[in-house]
Amino acid sequence: MRKFPAGRRPLPTSPFKTEPEAPRKHFAVGDRVTHDGYGLGRVISLEGDGEIAVLVDFGSRQERIPQPYTAMFKL
Repeated sequence: MRKFPAGRRPLPTSPFKTEPEAPRKHFAVGDRVTHDGYGLGRVISLEGDGEIAVLVDFGSRQERIPQPYTAMFKL
């Protein structure tokens, strides 16, 4: 997302709109997920209600995945 000088925001009707923000992904404990780098796993813990990071058990290892969850998808 583009940064704007303090106090200046683009108007909603501006023809120079920035790209829309992608919707945030939300996960819950117990959700089955797939990750592009680690494979299939299950969410075992949330950090900051999932707004900061999630801890995922991928079978052979546990990984802390921080926001944004671009490579992780809920099954």
